[in-house]
Amino acid sequence: MADWLQGPYFYQVYASKSFGGATGTMTWVSRLFLTGFASTALFGPLVGRLCDSYGRKAGTLAFSLLYSLGAYSTKSPLLGVLLMGRVLGGIGTSLLFSAPEAWLVGEAGREGVESSLGDTFGLAYAGDSIVAILAGQIAGFAASQKGPSGPFEFSVGFLILGGLLSSVLWKENVANNNSSSDPKDSKPTIRDAVKVVKSDPKIMLVGAMQSLFESAMPPAVSKAVSSYFSKFAKDPSSAISTPYGTVFSCFMACCLLGSTLFGQLTSSSRVDKDGNSKSVSTEKFAVGMLSLATLAMGSATMSISNGVPSILSKIPVVSNILGGVASGISSPGSILGVLIMSLFVFESCVGMYFPAIGTLRSKYFPDSHRSVVMNLFGIPLNAMVVSVFLSIEKLGVQGALGVSTAALAAALGCSLKLTSIVNKGASK
Repeated sequence: MADWLQGPYFYQVYASKSFGGATGTMTWVSRLFLTGFASTALFGPLVGRLCDSYGRKAGTLAFSLLYSLGAYSTKSPLLGVLLMGRVLGGIGTSLLFSAPEAWLVGEAGREGVESSLGDTFGLAYAGDSIVAILAGQIAGFAASQKGPSGPFEFSVGFLILGGLLSSVLWKENVANNNSSSDPKDSKPTIRDAVKVVKSDPKIMLVGAMQSLFESAMPPAVSKAVSSYFSKFAKDPSSAISTPYGTVFSCFMACCLLGSTLFGQLTSSSRVDKDGNSKSVSTEKFAVGMLSLATLAMGSATMSISNGVPSILSKIPVVSNILGGVASGISSPGSILGVLIMSLFVFESCVGMYFPAIGTLRSKYFPDSHRSVVMNLFGIPLNAMVVSVFLSIEKLGVQGALGVSTAALAAALGCSLKLTSIVNKGASK
C-alpha cells in the first residue's frame, strides 16, 4: 500500500518544489528520479548480502524504516534533503523487492510447501493489485487535502503498520548454505553469488528476463501517459489537473486481471476428469505473456510515432507484425484507441509478470544466495533505466518506447531459451 500510494504523485511532489527561487524543472525531477535508481543499483547487492546473512525479516523492517524516512523527506524544500531521501528510498526499494520474497521462499522451504508457491504468488499479486487500486483513490484524496506530499505522508502510517505486523508475526530466517560447515564460510558473498549465476544458465536467463522486462516498465508507462495527455488534450493546461490517482487505478485494475489469469492457468488444482494436470507451466506461461507484452508495447509505440520505429524495424518478425498493424492506424480516434488499449494490455501483462517471475525465481534461484542474486540483476536493470532517461531528449518519446519494446522482445528470447532448456531436461 505504501509504495503504491507514492507512485501516482512522484513527479508532482518534486515538480512543486522550488530550487534557487524557480519551480522544479523536468531536469531536476529527472535527477531526483534517477538518484533513486542509481542508489538501488549501487547498494542492491550489498543489501541483498546483508539480508541473506543476517535475516530477511530484519531486511523487511529496515525497508519500513528507510522508506518512511524517504517519504518524510518530501516535506522538505531543501534539495540536499530531497536527494538523501531518494538515496534512502532506493535502498528501501532494493529491500522491498528482495527481502519479503526471500523470506517467503525460505520459509516455504523450511515448512516443505514449495509446491504451493506458484498459487501463493498468484493470490498475493492479485491482492496487491486490489490494494493498488484503492491506493490510487486514497492518494488522490490525500493530494487534494495536503498537496502532492500528502500521499507520501499518508504512506508512513502503512509502513509503520507493516513493520509492526512483520516483527510480531514473522520468524527470522537466513540463507541456507548446506555446503559449508564453518559458520564464517556460510555467510553468502557477492563473489560467490556471481559464481552461482555463471554456473547455471537457467539462473542467468530468469535474471535477464527480470532485468529486461522491469527496465521496460518505467520509460513505457511514464512516457506513454505523458504523451497521451500532451497529444490529445484539447487544452495543454488541462494536463495539470489530470486525476493521476484514477489513471493509476485503471492500470492496476488491468494488473488484477493479469494476476488472476496467471492464478487460473497455472494453478496446480487444474485437473481433467481423469485427474491429469491441466495447468500451464510457468515457463510456457511466461512465453505467452512476453509475446503479448511485446506486441502491446510495439503498438503503443506506433500509435505515437505513426509507423514502425527504426530500432524495431531491424527485428524481422516484430517489424512485419507491427507494420501490418500500423497500416490500419490513421485517424486521431483510432490512434487514441490503439494507445489506450495497448497500455491496458501491457499493464495486464505486468499483472501476469510479477507472479510468474516470482515463481521462476523460487524454482531456480538458490536459497543460499537468493537476495544477493535478485539484487545483482537489479544492476543492469537500473543501468538501462538510467541510460534511457539520460538520453530521453535524443531518443524522444518514440525512441524511449521503442527501446522498451526491444527490451521486451529480448526478454521473450530469454524466455524461449529457458523453455527449451527445461524441455530438453525433462525429455532426458
